[in-house]
Amino acid sequence: MSGSTGDRGLDARLVVRRAGFDLDLALTAAPGEVVALLGPNGAGKSTALRALAGLVPMAGGYIRVDGEDLRPLPPDRRGIGMVFQDYLLFPHLSALENVAFGPRCQGAGRRAARRVAAGWLKRVGLAEYASARPRALSGGQAQRVALARALAVDPGLLLLDEPLAALDAHTRLEIRAALRRHLAGFAGAAVLVTHDPLDAMVLADRIVVIEDGRLVQQGTPADVARHPRTGYVARLVGLNLYRGRAEGGTVTIGDGDRTLDTVDSLDGEVFIAFAPSSVALYRTRPDGSPRNLWRARVAAVERQGDRVRVRLCDPPFDAVADVTPAAVAELQLSEGSAVWAAVKATETHVYPA
Repeated sequence: MSGSTGDRGLDARLVVRRAGFDLDLALTAAPGEVVALLGPNGAGKSTALRALAGLVPMAGGYIRVDGEDLRPLPPDRRGIGMVFQDYLLFPHLSALENVAFGPRCQGAGRRAARRVAAGWLKRVGLAEYASARPRALSGGQAQRVALARALAVDPGLLLLDEPLAALDAHTRLEIRAALRRHLAGFAGAAVLVTHDPLDAMVLADRIVVIEDGRLVQQGTPADVARHPRTGYVARLVGLNLYRGRAEGGTVTIGDGDRTLDTVDSLDGEVFIAFAPSSVALYRTRPDGSPRNLWRARVAAVERQGDRVRVRLCDPPFDAVADVTPAAVAELQLSEGSAVWAAVKATETHVYPA
């Protein structure tokens, strides 16, 4: 998806001003497109979502869904479906009545609203739980009821605020796959807020990254993963990232006290990235002296699954390396250890800044 909507889908500029924080974000989502908002804590993700829903006052901008400006309308008149992080199901109502609540608010009679609700519960695989109260539902079941409730109003815009955050790891895997199927069948625009890059990569057609209330990068999940443009995005996708100036196959980092050779030939301001698994560590200077070789100090050693992540301190060229537990023992790596680090030129990736 390109994110170009014409008169359909979402077209918004969200301007929110609070003490010590400003959000100014242009945001689009085409019909059938899922856009994920990613960013560090305090970046403005949830503020943007709540502004779209009418739950936060805006200092400027507009919100158009299918050509209609929703900003002057109160939240209950915007025709937006929303799934909250803790779902906010009505505890005194059954699953069926929770889902029927939206259609009832839109003027549907009790019988018609229940018919719509029953249809949605069947779609999300919970027909047999129609009479169950929220306290009798598992986390995954409650999430599906909340999704059905949001979709039952036939919204032009669906908002999802950390919809998987309250689930345990096993349930999260199952519900993520189910949520992807339901979103694929949704004809409207959808905006998802998440702090989990895997949720964004799996669920979204396009990722919008915000930091300090401003857009810093957007693109397909694959584009964002391959070409991070900030340190935050690089950490999310597991890459070492630096900004520098390229002259042919050499990139000068920072104030010129570090250079990296690459097989890519560019000129001008660039980003250069390489994977932690591409970093080789040595206790003594290796024979052959690879072109990209530097001395560093071990800042931390952290176990990650069957690998070990080694954080190297060498400002302005801090880096991370992934090695095996055997390499940690052989090299006697610990906090404060001095090491040599090397990266092959063929393992680096350079792209314009």
